[in-house]
Amino acid sequence: MSLQVKNLTKKYGENTVVDKLSFNMGEPGVYALLGRNGAGKTTTIRIILGMLAHDGGEVLWNDKFLDPLTANVGYLAEERGLYPKYTLMDQMIYFAKLKKISDTEAKKRIKYWAEKLEVEEYLYPTTSATKAKSVKAKNGKPIKSRTADQLSKGNQQKIQLMASLISDPELIILDEPLSGLDPVNSDLFKKIIRECIAKEKYIIMSSHQMPTIEEFCSDITILNRGQAIVQGNLNEIKKGYGRVNMFVKSDQDIKPYIEEMNLNVLEETPAGYHIKVNGEEQATKFLTRLVEAKINVVKFELREPSLHEIFVEKVGANE
Repeated sequence: MSLQVKNLTKKYGENTVVDKLSFNMGEPGVYALLGRNGAGKTTTIRIILGMLAHDGGEVLWNDKFLDPLTANVGYLAEERGLYPKYTLMDQMIYFAKLKKISDTEAKKRIKYWAEKLEVEEYLYPTTSATKAKSVKAKNGKPIKSRTADQLSKGNQQKIQLMASLISDPELIILDEPLSGLDPVNSDLFKKIIRECIAKEKYIIMSSHQMPTIEEFCSDITILNRGQAIVQGNLNEIKKGYGRVNMFVKSDQDIKPYIEEMNLNVLEETPAGYHIKVNGEEQATKFLTRLVEAKINVVKFELREPSLHEIFVEKVGANE
């Protein structure tokens, strides 16, 4: 299987919001679409899903035009879209039927994901009530599952993720999946994403949380005003910069030595100095100078730039 996006273009009048964008997913994994607000990420996702018409290019899934009505695609939208007044169970059954999943199979999958996402009490309230022995059915009628508007935003997001995975999709698109989640639920979502990766799913992820992208994504595209300004394998992109980010911590004053070597200080914090160097040779010379001056170096680190640093540099340079 493979996903190919070729020369995708979208215009609104004279404004081009996606400009001849191309990228490929030739094997399972996670591909990241990054960019500032309004860069064209969500527009690209909506075109891939057939939610928006496009003015040029094509989207191929297994070398055929991607048809969201026949392809098994799961989508977690940035704008959550549950029906607020319908019970969660009815909604999950409904979403399963849209994917032609039988009620019997749907109930199995709902049970599975309810346990994984820790939302059983909202979908099966009679079960949790029986365990707690604190809630009784009214007028002898079974207690129904909760409605979406009775849940916190975080739990609504869990239900939304369940809806996107109910069909066991081959291609999964996650638009800001961790937005607004507390640390516990963020870790829970990450666990689910890892499970999808282990099942060899094709995943497109859009997120402003750069550490999450670094954790999951091997290949990326950074968009700016609809154009790809950085694209490729994340590790190779980092290697291309070299080890140019230096951190030095000392319990003595090292500022005179930094000024002596005319180093570029990115940030001075109570923890130490973040310094941009032009390569390992300059960093080694600085460390040698500190040692010669009998400066006690508590921590010295030389590393490649983070994705956050690359993003800020590239997007800021194109503003």
